[in-house]
Amino acid sequence: MVPFAFGLFLLAPLVGEFLLGNQPVTQLPGLVLFAPLYGGGALLIREVARRAGRGWPTMIVLAAAYALVEEGPVDQMLWNPHYGGFDIGAAYSATHVPLLGTSVQLLQDVLAMHTVWSICVPIALVETFCRDRTRPWLGGLGLTVTALVFGAGAVFLGFAQAQSEEFVASAGQFAGAGLTIAVLIVLAFAVGRRPRPRRDAQAPAPLTVGATAFAVSSVYWARDLLPDEAVPAWVLVGVWCVLAAGAVVLFGRWARGLGWDARHRLALAGGALLTYAWVGFEHGWDMGVPHTLSVSGNVLFACAALLLLAHAARAVRRHAVMAPRHDVPVTTR
Repeated sequence: MVPFAFGLFLLAPLVGEFLLGNQPVTQLPGLVLFAPLYGGGALLIREVARRAGRGWPTMIVLAAAYALVEEGPVDQMLWNPHYGGFDIGAAYSATHVPLLGTSVQLLQDVLAMHTVWSICVPIALVETFCRDRTRPWLGGLGLTVTALVFGAGAVFLGFAQAQSEEFVASAGQFAGAGLTIAVLIVLAFAVGRRPRPRRDAQAPAPLTVGATAFAVSSVYWARDLLPDEAVPAWVLVGVWCVLAAGAVVLFGRWARGLGWDARHRLALAGGALLTYAWVGFEHGWDMGVPHTLSVSGNVLFACAALLLLAHAARAVRRHAVMAPRHDVPVTTR
């Protein structure tokens, strides 16, 4: 099980930073810094949920808590108007709420990117290679080490960011974020205690699931292609809410349908992964990466994503042939 854990440890930052285009291919050695936070967080969430006998509802809410940890106390991007040398404050000023100390639109982006792509997609992809995806990969010692690595990575990056950005949020902002994160962690173990009943309807074909996941996630990112101020910011906030709620209801309903299995889970994660493959080209340019370097890196990571999905599909077919009875579809797991 250690190879699966190590795979997730590396895949989370590769998807969250490199496939997205946040980091050029020349920064691959930076995995040493990104993996403890991204990979440690994803692995910790997966192991805690699986050891508790919980499934995707718990992991999704924990992933949302992780999103606030990374961009709140660690990076402080939620509050820093000039984070990374970009005028984030101006870009998100239309939906800034003084009581929150941040922008609603920025908060939505943080939750979407990290909940879906930094945490849930990597977990789902690596679990595809397991014959028993609900089984924990680490023992008590491994879980403890993972927690320590994640904590150390968060503290290190937190201090490094505060020093390099020359910005420290207020005590109230830290306290508010900490309280919200704590509430989400409690909520994560309050949801999904009992599997919801299965529906009599048949689950759609895996291709339909994957295409829908790609379309929904692409619609979210297509906002960046709109001309500035083409749509009022608060309208986009509403669209995000409708899109997120609709996706949760639709995919949750499909997952309770008859025949939902590993093929559908792979298609759902794969559709979202392929969205990052095209978004990376546009996002890399926005990050100021030289055009040639950006495109070459995006091509490399997009091809790697396709290769990963091909191997995952082979693993799903192999497991279905070798042990078809072991993959009992439990929708919330």
